[in-house]
Amino acid sequence: MQNFSSPLTSTQRIVKIVRDKTLAIMKKGVSFLVTVALMALASSLASASDPSPLQDTCVAIAEPENAVFVNGKFCKNPNLTKAEDFFYSGLDKPGNVSNPVGSANPPHTHPRATEILTVLEGTLLVGFVTSNPDNRLFTKVLNKGDVLVFPIGLIHFQFNIGHTNAVAIAGLSRQNPGVITIANAAFGSDPAIDPDFLARAFQLDKNVVKNLQSRF
Repeated sequence: MQNFSSPLTSTQRIVKIVRDKTLAIMKKGVSFLVTVALMALASSLASASDPSPLQDTCVAIAEPENAVFVNGKFCKNPNLTKAEDFFYSGLDKPGNVSNPVGSANPPHTHPRATEILTVLEGTLLVGFVTSNPDNRLFTKVLNKGDVLVFPIGLIHFQFNIGHTNAVAIAGLSRQNPGVITIANAAFGSDPAIDPDFLARAFQLDKNVVKNLQSRF
């Protein structure tokens, strides 16, 4: 015997249509919410940066005595800070350049910060190199009052090419920008990188590599 369901009444048909449309809207709503959630998660991962300050000032100190721990640093208790904590005197005095690289800041990078350099006195040759494969060199001669920005993570340098002392102020966009000096990292690592490998990488004689390593 074959069973036949009774035909739907007008009221039942209306209820079924409303129910089906409601379910369809709910499915679309859930899909939309999932998409928004994934986009928000991706956005939050891509826009990571230093946390916002939790207090007005953070004078970093080496010893934790009379300090509070904020944003990964030991900060002097704000109630104990004074004007001298924010003051420095001596930018008009030339620095000590009696070192192996002289009046140059050799190629280096700040992996976590952008740098801005302002020349107050003298003449500096500065520049930065873009990442592989282009390795484009952007270079400029800076005189008094000139400013240059070094993008985050790119290798850059500064060199005094003038006949007088030079004074410049550098600012960095992170509280812990990090610094990697290329020559120090490549030839002065601890333990040392295999000189055979460095000879291949830099296309140098192995003895030249060993000589460079002995200087760091």
